[in-house]
Amino acid sequence: MRVALRARSLRFRLLAATCVGMLLALVLAGLMLASLFREQVLQQFAATLTAQLDQVTARLEFDAAGKPQLDEKMLSDPRWSRPYSGLYWQVDGVTAGKLVPGVLRSRSLWDAVLAVENDAIADGTVHVHEIAGPNGTKLLLVERTVRHEGAGDADGTEGTVDTPWRLLVAADLQPTAAAVARFNGVLAASLLLLLALLCAAALAQVTVGLAPLRALKQALAAVHAGTAPRLEGRFPSEVQPLIDDFNAVLARNAEVVSRARAQAGNLAHAIKTPLAAMAQAAATDEGRAPSGSALAPLVREQVALALRQVDWHLARSRAAAAVGLPGVRADVVPLLAGLLRVLARVHHERGLAITAESVAADCSFAGEAQDLQEILGNVLDNACKWARHEVRVAAAMHGGPQQPRLRIVVDDDGPGIDADRRQAVIARGTRLDESVPGSGLGLAIAHELVDLYHGELTLGSAPLGGLRVEIELPGALL
Repeated sequence: MRVALRARSLRFRLLAATCVGMLLALVLAGLMLASLFREQVLQQFAATLTAQLDQVTARLEFDAAGKPQLDEKMLSDPRWSRPYSGLYWQVDGVTAGKLVPGVLRSRSLWDAVLAVENDAIADGTVHVHEIAGPNGTKLLLVERTVRHEGAGDADGTEGTVDTPWRLLVAADLQPTAAAVARFNGVLAASLLLLLALLCAAALAQVTVGLAPLRALKQALAAVHAGTAPRLEGRFPSEVQPLIDDFNAVLARNAEVVSRARAQAGNLAHAIKTPLAAMAQAAATDEGRAPSGSALAPLVREQVALALRQVDWHLARSRAAAAVGLPGVRADVVPLLAGLLRVLARVHHERGLAITAESVAADCSFAGEAQDLQEILGNVLDNACKWARHEVRVAAAMHGGPQQPRLRIVVDDDGPGIDADRRQAVIARGTRLDESVPGSGLGLAIAHELVDLYHGELTLGSAPLGGLRVEIELPGALL
């Protein structure tokens, strides 16, 4: 799951692509540099050996019989005389067309002979080989073919004139290999350090480059929390067209919602006006109607029912339009304080104690204030109708900053409702007791509005002995 989330992360993709690309580039560069360094070192080593070969060639002499002679004292490097010193020379001859290795050789070879395949080379041309040397060492060897006119064969007998001789000079490759290994180690450490620095630079670049997206995320969170009606802030030119389009969509959405509300209000007013006229006419004609006529009371009853239905659907349509609207929020504390003042005046004669004992200051609703007022007004009014002496309200936020939730609890000390009958109370128009005035729509309206906001309204038993109504709604951060 985490791997899938990281794979969808733009930051992860940029860093991964950059680091992998730099790793491949540095590996290829390291291989190329190591190869070039080894080739250069071997070329310099071969050039040094060629200079030694030139010295051996210059010191090579032939006696009257045509045999080669070379005085090692005339050679400048003392390693020629030290056994297995790592620097060797050798002279090979040809007898009857066959190679005779080691006709002459340096004291450093002791009893060993350099074994080299007999390859045809032009006179004076230098060939370079890597061969196995004494004691299993690895040698770099240079060779050259020279001719001596009037010389005999390698065994000293008289033979054809112009006999070829092959001169060999070889040196141990171990110091060169050690130097190449040290260079490769330093090169690898340097490239790893460079890779770390480049990755750190890439991380800084990605962090700085994606900083506007973090600002955009915070702006979206503010819109979602209801603290801002649109995306605010300064964004790069590449992102600004998206911000402008999104703000235009928000403005258009708000305009559509406002128009829908206005149309719903106009429709409600258009219906309520003739209904009110009908109710007034029925009340006037009731006194003039013959005794026992049921027409006027029936008209009044049906008009009242129609008005309740209009109020019901108007509240529902208003809430449905506001659900999920970005930038909409309502503070609970001032709204609740206003409702409690109104209810205290309405129920003043009954002497009810309506208190908000535990309402957190940060309580905020992610929705329209009118909808929250409609919900709390119906629930509190129902509690006041049934309470004997006291009604209590509590509210708090929970759920954390990612998904804030608002929880409101209303308790009364009335008769309460049996558990098996609570579900029926929130059904539209259901009344359990006709002795208390009302339409039976209060809790049903509150329940449906809460449901439209993807909340939950539950009924239970209050500690005061009456009914407890718990409401959970989407919260908004301050």
